[in-house]
Amino acid sequence: MFEWDESKANENKSKHGISFADTFAVFDDPNAVTLEDFQKGEQRYVTIGMDAFGRILVVVYTWREENIRIISARKAVRYEVKQYESEI
Repeated sequence: MFEWDESKANENKSKHGISFADTFAVFDDPNAVTLEDFQKGEQRYVTIGMDAFGRILVVVYTWREENIRIISARKAVRYEVKQYESEI
């Protein structure tokens, strides 16, 4: 299950053009690359993967009990795309 802060989702959509709902497929991408990150006092994860539209996205999230709480999402920049492609 996914969750997020609605105002943060709207801000992300305006800034990056990515809806949090568009990120769901990233978590099903068998080639996705996930890195751990500890920021702002909580364990966070950064996953680079392909969405249902064929875009390579970077999704930052944390776990809240059984839910994935999406923090941000954006299109991957060149070095992130290369990192993703190196895993294929």
